[in-house]
Amino acid sequence: MIKDAIVLSGGFGKRLKSKIKDIPKPMAEVGGKPFLQIVLDHLLKNGLENIILSVSYKKEVIKDYFGNRYKKLNIIYAEETMPLGTGGAVRNSIDFTRCNDVFILNGDTFFDISLKQLFDFHLKKKADLSIALKKTVSGKTDRYGSVLLDSEKRIISFKEKTKDDFSYINGGIYLMNINKFKKIKFPEKFSFEKDFLEQYLFEYKFYGKIFDSYFIDIGVPEDYETANKELNKEYFK
Repeated sequence: MIKDAIVLSGGFGKRLKSKIKDIPKPMAEVGGKPFLQIVLDHLLKNGLENIILSVSYKKEVIKDYFGNRYKKLNIIYAEETMPLGTGGAVRNSIDFTRCNDVFILNGDTFFDISLKQLFDFHLKKKADLSIALKKTVSGKTDRYGSVLLDSEKRIISFKEKTKDDFSYINGGIYLMNINKFKKIKFPEKFSFEKDFLEQYLFEYKFYGKIFDSYFIDIGVPEDYETANKELNKEYFK
């Protein structure tokens, strides 16, 4: 089982300005504690040991709070001197990892899945990248793009935001072979989703595993309020 994860934690939280003070989005309080703490506790519960926090905006807030160790997690900071986009943030972080494959997560999204199940799926498919997918129902699909799969669960398309009755959305957890990623010559600043996932969809083997687990993205005020209502003390132990 892989022990390393990159957590993208540099978000500005522009859409949450009405709800949070001048802090990085993953540090928005949920249940009286930073949302990022829920993400780290989930990684700890899944047996991870080495966490690379990709930080940018107000990075000292995160560094001062967590330091270099949180419970049994070793924390390394991949710091940006300028915003690099999600892709640049990943590239800026991968040299701190110790494995050929690494988990990548968004620090403002919580998806309560088994990382071991995603790992086993990734190995079985011999994937270059595997994504944890969440099935959404009518009324929930138009905020996210959707992911289309073939019968073998290989990803064949990333669709723009949709109003379909249901769809599979990207749950913000990846398992990626970093060797393939390193070979690509990207610009200094780029999007992991647009410039890597969508552009290399057919060149590399991308697969999606569907999970029926709790999912929340605190990126907009409504969902931030939902997180405060739904995330109980189980996630703050």
